[in-house]
Amino acid sequence: MAIATGDKLPDVTLKTLTERGIEEVSTAELCRGKTVVLFAVPGAFTPTCSDAHLPGFLNHADELKAKGAGVVACVAVNDPFVMAAWAKARGVGDRLLMLSDGNGELAEAMDLVLDASRFHMGRRSRRWAAIVDDGVVRYLGVEPGGEVGVSGAEAVLAAL
Repeated sequence: MAIATGDKLPDVTLKTLTERGIEEVSTAELCRGKTVVLFAVPGAFTPTCSDAHLPGFLNHADELKAKGAGVVACVAVNDPFVMAAWAKARGVGDRLLMLSDGNGELAEAMDLVLDASRFHMGRRSRRWAAIVDDGVVRYLGVEPGGEVGVSGAEAVLAAL
């Protein structure tokens, strides 16, 4: 059964590429004692993810943080090198934390896996966004299709 509002976010180890190399990020540690906005995309460099989903969070990162988000993070079933390259290409800087769910463990644990095999992309994450307060999901917007609506920055901002 898919994760729902009021559920605890699964504790999964994700990766991020920093100046020091690849570092592990525990979702439990990331969310402990603070409000975190997480949003997931099916794939870095894909059209909707690059042209609509990620830019919305980049454009509203300061507003999200001003309304209480301690961290705003993007998650994708891509490796940390791809996530870093995508961040560089899109000018993310330090406004968003780019997290690799390379093996799809978070997508699987949340039961939000997207089978994109027909597009030669394998198993990915569905498009979603969540507000997590001290490890508990307070808002969850999962897209029914390929659009950006309930998982977009504006929807999350309104829910904060």
